[in-house]
This record gives sequence, C-alpha cells and structure tokens, in this order.
Amino acid sequence: MKFTQTEIPDVIIIEPTVFSDERGWFMESFNKDRFCKELKNLSLNAPEDFVQDNHSVSKKGVLRGLHYQISPHAQGKLVRVVEGAAFDVAVDLRKDSETYLKWIGVELSKNNKKMLWIPEGFAHGFLALEDNTQFLYKTTNYYNPESERSLLWNDERLNIRWPAIELINISAKDACAPNILSLEGEG
Repeated sequence: MKFTQTEIPDVIIIEPTVFSDERGWFMESFNKDRFCKELKNLSLNAPEDFVQDNHSVSKKGVLRGLHYQISPHAQGKLVRVVEGAAFDVAVDLRKDSETYLKWIGVELSKNNKKMLWIPEGFAHGFLALEDNTQFLYKTTNYYNPESERSLLWNDERLNIRWPAIELINISAKDACAPNILSLEGEG
C-alpha cells in the first residue's frame, strides 16, 4: 500500500497493492497494523479503532454532504468506492489548523481503487460521477444524530470546484445546510 499526504497533510490518499492475473485480482483493503504504522511514519496519529461500516449507493449526479459530527462524537472516516466513481471532498474545520477551511478533492473509483483517510475535524461529502456508485465508509465513532452537522456544499467561501455534472441531485436537508459563517458560533 502506498500512503500519500495531500495538500492538507492529515488527509491521506491510500493506494492498495493489487495483484492481477487472468483470473481477476486481489487486494488487501484494510490492515489495522499497517494502517497505523503508515500513519505513524507520516507523523500522524492513528485512530484507536473503527467501530462502524456504512455503504451507500448513489445515482450519477447525487451529491451527499458536506457532513460531520461534533465532539464528543466526531468521526474519522476511511472511504472508498467499490462500484462506479465519485469526487470525494474533505474540508478542514479545525479552527487551530494552518489549513482551516481548505478542502481537498480526490476521484475515487472502482478502477483506481484509491481510498481516502479523513481524520476527525473534517466535513466530508462526495458527488457520484456514475450511476450505481457504491461508497464504503469505515468510521471511528458511531453515528449520533445530536452531534450531526452539515455544511453547505456550494458555500462561496469554500469555493469547492465540483466536477461539472448536468444535474446535481441533493437532499433537501443538504440543500439548506448552513454556510461557513455558522461555524463561528460552534464550539
């Protein structure tokens, strides 16, 4: 596995080693010891454990996010696409960070098999680029509705450069999410 820091050094692109032959392919999608060791090699903290796995399926043009949970139920996420393709985005919401309000976007797909590690303190969202995009999340904390927050996906202050899709399909909840100014009053 290859671990690569992004422009936001705490967000990591993980490229698994894939073994292919005429029969198909094999890859190790997660190995806790290796994951923790590689993060430590990058001088990053590894999560204690993953406690929940989620799986979503989206049609082309579905945009989910930007979602996060506040402390004490903040979540780190290890995400990947196993069918289709998505443009995946992480936004740094850590007020004391040098990269506060910066975002990173990475295409994750069935073909490239890349994964993205997004630690606690980030909002997360994605845009499905193909029909039947299947997205897997490993989270470091359980879903907690009282801690759930959303951030407006197209907030002008963030200026996320989402791929051009003819029709964006977004939930009513995500369409009316608060903008970045709402974070000023959040602890």
